[in-house]
Amino acid sequence: MSQPEIEALFGPLTVGALDLPNRLVMAPMTRSRAYGGLVGELTAEYYAQRAGAGLIVTEGIQPSVLGQGYIQTPGLHDAEQVAAWRKVTDAVHAAGGRIFAQLMHTGRVGHPVLYPNGELPLGPSPIASGGRLFTPEGMLEHPVPREMTRDDIAEVIREHVDAARNAIDAGFDGVELHGANGYLIHQFLADGSNVRTDEYGGPIGNRIRFAVEIVSAVADAIGAEHTGVRISPAVTLNGVTESDSAELYPALLRALAPLPLAYVHVMEMGTRDLTRLVRATWPGVLILNPHPVDPSAPATPELGAQDLDSGLADAISLGSYWLANPDLPARIRAGGPYNAADRATFYGGDEHGYTDYPTLTEAPA
Repeated sequence: MSQPEIEALFGPLTVGALDLPNRLVMAPMTRSRAYGGLVGELTAEYYAQRAGAGLIVTEGIQPSVLGQGYIQTPGLHDAEQVAAWRKVTDAVHAAGGRIFAQLMHTGRVGHPVLYPNGELPLGPSPIASGGRLFTPEGMLEHPVPREMTRDDIAEVIREHVDAARNAIDAGFDGVELHGANGYLIHQFLADGSNVRTDEYGGPIGNRIRFAVEIVSAVADAIGAEHTGVRISPAVTLNGVTESDSAELYPALLRALAPLPLAYVHVMEMGTRDLTRLVRATWPGVLILNPHPVDPSAPATPELGAQDLDSGLADAISLGSYWLANPDLPARIRAGGPYNAADRATFYGGDEHGYTDYPTLTEAPA
């Protein structure tokens, strides 16, 4: 990286109600270490180690029981969960950091084994994802979801509002609504998973309705300056497909622009033209997780610095680099070296591959 590009990563930025000391965002990453749906001391240590980020966005947190799509993921829908997260936010703030909770309702990406009453997961339409759930008993096919009624839609919006308020009560600086990667909000946006014939399906103006309503309700409850949203134009994760991404996302962003939100967070997967379209449409802060060529390759500090320097983004989110390098800003300043992320310890387990990655002062990469 050139010196101007490096400096672009370390410039200050105002995001909603926060003044960030740098433009390096820790991307949300599922780690599956919330046993019984509760985060613990290891999670507090994990996030506090990475408080040098301009902003931390947590792993996906289910806003309700039926919002869960994976084993050992955390919730924010009861008092015990709020108390557990408060220890995390206290640790991050004590270390000088800032942290948003990502609220993630997985919709049809779920399974009855995750729910106390064995219920079906919810979805905009009765179309299965085609994917599978990992469990200790083996892989299970995602079932055809129960098509959400209007009452279901209203209830899910209320659940997100309650979870957002819980997040603020737990000490979070704000929330990010997960509208990407084939989860519930994205399922409503995409015409491959939403074939409804009511006001929530069909033309783009109807398919964006659920996203606009849920984001607006959360922004009304906790303040738009404490609310962000993540999108992933044209991403096909979890079986979602879009035939009209270039029209869909500008329409969504135009509808959200009056709020105004703290930020829009783009998960890019080989869709640089769409990223430029989002940048041209969205008037506020844009956080980019950059993958313009190879979706399977991790977003890198070098690419992020170039995208900041060019004006494509206002801040850059990185995933595996933060996972493996708790002192990532110092390593970028030093030009590396970087710890390599151990994929075998990404999901579940103990401190190994979670809180035991060394800093530059502790051991070489």
